[in-house]
Amino acid sequence: MSAAVAAAAAAANAARVSSNRNSHHHRSSQTVSHRRTPFYPPSPQPALLVPVLSRYESLKRRDWNAFEQHLKERRPHLRLSQCSGVHVLEFLEDRFGDTKVHTQNCPLSVNRPEPPPPCSCPLMEAWSSLEGLVGRLRVAFEENGGQPETNPFNAPVVRMYLMEVKEAQAMGRGIAY
Repeated sequence: MSAAVAAAAAAANAARVSSNRNSHHHRSSQTVSHRRTPFYPPSPQPALLVPVLSRYESLKRRDWNAFEQHLKERRPHLRLSQCSGVHVLEFLEDRFGDTKVHTQNCPLSVNRPEPPPPCSCPLMEAWSSLEGLVGRLRVAFEENGGQPETNPFNAPVVRMYLMEVKEAQAMGRGIAY
């Protein structure tokens, strides 16, 4: 029971006991009606409304917080207004994924034996994941006060990087674009 409900119940009980005592003292020739008024607990206060974020919004917030953390941990510290496409690439290259991208020197880039033997080719973030990440960060940058014309996530170097990752991963799977 909440404290407010308990306090209201105690106050109602005290008032009833007090009125019963008073009515016994003044009963001389009067007939007193002992009607009880029903106790209605106060309606609960509306809970603070916590907005329920969509999956996209929660991912965008998570990614934005990670990017801000990356800027804070960078030496020297970097303010958002100083950020360029090169800084975005540093952030993207720090991310590790689980997509195996075979280099041109790897024997698995040409032949695909079953099961594939282990190779030393790097694991990377999948192109589609990187593209989604950059898109969310592009929007978050502008929602956090950045100007569209200075958005580092729109930089040509970032678009070229995404295209190179897409092509490398496609070639690693034997798909030519």
